[in-house]
Amino acid sequence: MIDHITFGVSDFARSTAFYDRAFAPLGVKRLFDVPPEHSGGVSSTGYGDDRPWFWIAEQNPTRGMLHVAIRAADRARVDAFHREALAAGGRDNGAPGPRPHYHPDYYGAFVLDPDGHNIEAVCHAPA
Repeated sequence: MIDHITFGVSDFARSTAFYDRAFAPLGVKRLFDVPPEHSGGVSSTGYGDDRPWFWIAEQNPTRGMLHVAIRAADRARVDAFHREALAAGGRDNGAPGPRPHYHPDYYGAFVLDPDGHNIEAVCHAPA
């Protein structure tokens, strides 16, 4: 089980603005900000629901494409995630829809964040 993930971003302000908006429909919000004076000169922000489990840091942007999938409670939230992520500057990497090649009830949407990471919202519940 993964407790949390942290990766570096190239533009901290742009990335926090993107995730603030893209994650809102999924009930994931910014929970914790660590100012640079408390973390060796590096700003970081933790997102989550009841605790921060998705972190970004203003340091050494992660190279290569990450793929992170966030579970959504229903298909409407997957749709809303995709819409808000695009409005926040993300790039489409797979419109909301069924992905029966994963399993019959898999419904997901994929967006590339400002650094090109593949961020997915997925619902596993039947339609």
